[in-house]
Amino acid sequence: MHITRYLIRRRQFMWLGVLLTFVPFAVPAAEMAGGPNIVVILADDLGYGDLSCNNPASKITTPHSDRLAAEGMRFTDAHSPSAVCTPTRYSLLTGRYHWRSRLKSGVLDGFSPPLIEQERMTVASFLRSHGYATACIGKWHLGLQWTRTDGSLEDLDRAEKGGVRPGYAIDYTRPFTGGPLALGFDRFFGISASLNMPPFCYLDGDRVLHLPVLKQPRMRDANFLATDEGLRSPDFTNFGVLPRLVGESIAFIEKQATTQPQRPFFLYAALPSPHLPVVTNQEYRGTSQAGEYGDFVVETDAFVGAILETLDRLRLADDTLVLFTSDNGGLYHYWEAQEADDVKHYKITGRAAHIREYGHQGNAHLRGLKADIWEGGHRVPFLVRWPGKTPAGTVSDELVDLTDLLATVADILNAELPPGAGPDSRSLLPALLTEKPEVPVRDHTVHLSFRGVFAIRQGPWKLIPDHRGSGGFSQPRELDPTIEGGPAGQLYHLANDPAETRNLYDEMPDKVRELTELLQQIRNLEFES
Repeated sequence: MHITRYLIRRRQFMWLGVLLTFVPFAVPAAEMAGGPNIVVILADDLGYGDLSCNNPASKITTPHSDRLAAEGMRFTDAHSPSAVCTPTRYSLLTGRYHWRSRLKSGVLDGFSPPLIEQERMTVASFLRSHGYATACIGKWHLGLQWTRTDGSLEDLDRAEKGGVRPGYAIDYTRPFTGGPLALGFDRFFGISASLNMPPFCYLDGDRVLHLPVLKQPRMRDANFLATDEGLRSPDFTNFGVLPRLVGESIAFIEKQATTQPQRPFFLYAALPSPHLPVVTNQEYRGTSQAGEYGDFVVETDAFVGAILETLDRLRLADDTLVLFTSDNGGLYHYWEAQEADDVKHYKITGRAAHIREYGHQGNAHLRGLKADIWEGGHRVPFLVRWPGKTPAGTVSDELVDLTDLLATVADILNAELPPGAGPDSRSLLPALLTEKPEVPVRDHTVHLSFRGVFAIRQGPWKLIPDHRGSGGFSQPRELDPTIEGGPAGQLYHLANDPAETRNLYDEMPDKVRELTELLQQIRNLEFES
């Protein structure tokens, strides 16, 4: 079993778990939480259709995710607030739409300054204030305050438009600030950003674990497979990251179970997979029918299995809420719908062509892929298991958003958020307790593409105002109606047309006007913080 291989690797890090230190946090007995342990596993670029429980036609078998769905609730209309990494992570942890921050489009790199404002409440700081032990294990990608070798602070989001800085001028002997430890996490072990962004080294607490050295100049374009380039610590290989994060996650759970069994914990496990570079370890190669990418998804699923097995072994499963989702839609997806509007302009990308030969639809029936404003860019897998609370084996079509985590945990603890905290977050608790709550948990939600294109969703309606095209990676990214003809924007009825093939923008002017005004009201809202 692949899960067994991960557990063997976990034992390689067991002694590290003994040595882990946690920031002390004294909590009065009256404030100790009575809620469940909470584990949030956030995959990176995992498509809605990659999981076999979501997509019967998937060429990838994901038994551990399937188990989670069978023992809990599977959501079919869950969304990331953004179609790319950094913004979604901001919204997930703060309950605030990322476009209210300084980041209006794109993502950060490994040396960008912190995106989350230091005074802003996060899921971690809220739970810690209610007695939880908190840990962030994995990919951060929300900015850290680095210091340059000349003593000045690194203060630019990106060195150049679309570029990724090599990080040669950073003083890695100095601690960084503004990271997880400053935002409510007792424990942090992970990486600064994606595995195709320097620095290639582990971060432990507020320091680099082992100093990186320059091996060879890094190629400008990210490769499909791992390379041995750029600034890299001697102990760091791309293939070793996911197994190492498994070990660190399990070590945290074990430590809590043995040293603080009465104290609930929150584990935020942010995986670097199956985001490129595809670095599938040998034991998982050939385990799917979707090439190396499919095999990498199998390895990602094994992470979920290792966590579930650990909870079982430590008899914590009945007291733990487990959420497994993705930060955006999948990148390895092709889409063909000959009847769709603008289909004459639609092009299959290089990575989509790679997966096309296997007949695997990473985003199932959805149009578009990661970065796009179309559904394939932001509709994500969303599985929740909460024994005794969430009915097992159920499927929910409730509209939910990753921004809702903060309000949901507050509702679970029957606690109020302070003014200004989680302004865009809505509690999913009613949806977790019953397959069909009496009142929808969300009246609407807002999406944003990689290039800053907005969409608003209300009921079955989705409006992309004043934009034609994907707004992301898929072609066409944008179309000029004055040249191409046709409507100025896009309007879809997702209940009848989930693949977004029929644009109703010109046929439904009243609905366009109504949703345009609603989106403007939401964007104009001001909050206390």
